[in-house]
Amino acid sequence: MSTVIYIIRHGQTDLNRKRVLQGRSDMPMNEEGCAQAEEAAQLFRDRGIAFDEIWSSPLQRAVQTARITAGEEIPLRTDERLLEMDYGPYEGADLLSPPPEIVKFFGDFVHEKAPEGMESLNQVVLRMGEFLEELREDPPEGNILLSTHAIAMKGGLEYLTPESRGAYWSTHISNCEVYVTRLENGKFTVPERF
Repeated sequence: MSTVIYIIRHGQTDLNRKRVLQGRSDMPMNEEGCAQAEEAAQLFRDRGIAFDEIWSSPLQRAVQTARITAGEEIPLRTDERLLEMDYGPYEGADLLSPPPEIVKFFGDFVHEKAPEGMESLNQVVLRMGEFLEELREDPPEGNILLSTHAIAMKGGLEYLTPESRGAYWSTHISNCEVYVTRLENGKFTVPERF
């Protein structure tokens, strides 16, 4: 039996809708977010995919997404390495009128460093990579769901695709968007949109 890993971004929260940088804020999904997770669940069912194991960020929006998408009965474990980027003093910033240093950073992730007090993108890649390496070294069998956040997800995709050279940082990942990678002969395949 092979290992297939599906990586999903959580469903919408009220802070997403208001365009607020929420990072580690532990917000639940709103009604739209729950509907997005239901749509993802239906997509998996339509393709005949059932999950054997779930890993999730401990934040409730990620856990809710995992439960709705994969089912209440599937074993779920949380891991802090799947948390969203730590925005530090910029947590809660209004993205409709962000501070200039956030505009600069978000405008060119590849060349601009994270503002003082924020987790660096390299740190996000390293912790996501560490988590993925543990899966690779002791691969669970079957279909695995990883429920996480936009920047954390991009960090994982960057780790899995070193030749991307930072391209994922500027890729928009919608709520409940899914990427898939397979473990084949001890190596991850290049992730693809599901």
